[in-house]
Amino acid sequence: MRLWSLHPRYLDTQGLVALWREALLAKAVLRGETRGYLHHPQLERFKAHPHPRSAMNSYLATIHGEALQRGYNFNRSKVGPVRKIPSIPVTSGQLAYEWQHLQRKLAMRSPDVLSHWAGVAVPDCHPLFRHRPGLIASWERASSGA
Repeated sequence: MRLWSLHPRYLDTQGLVALWREALLAKAVLRGETRGYLHHPQLERFKAHPHPRSAMNSYLATIHGEALQRGYNFNRSKVGPVRKIPSIPVTSGQLAYEWQHLQRKLAMRSPDVLSHWAGVAVPDCHPLFRHRPGLIASWERASSGA
C-alpha cells in the first residue's frame, strides 16, 4: 500500500488508479470493515489524526478531483463527507524520498510523464498535508540507500 504524500497530479494513470484503490482499502481499514492491513505503516498518520475517517475522506476527495480533471470516472459516492479538518504534517525528507521513489516508477512505466515533471525540484504535497522540515517518516520502509 502506498498512500502518497505527493500531490496526485504527479502520478501516471496506473499510479492514480492504484492510489484510488489503495485509499479506498485504507478507508475500509479505518472503518473496521476489513481485517487485513490493520497495522500497515502507511496508515499511522491517518490513525494519529484527531478525525481519521474525515482525513481519509479529504485524501480521497483530492484523488477524485484529479481523476475528474483527467476525464476519469471515479465514483464520488465512495469518498464520503468532506469537512474542514487539521492538516497532517509531512517532512521535506519524506517528500524527497517519495519523489525519488515515484521518479523510479515513472522511469520504468511512464517515461513521458517523468519527462513532463522533469523541471520539478520540490514537488507539492497532497493538500491534506502540511510541509515541514525533517527526515523521512519513521513509518516509511526506506531502503538503506535513501
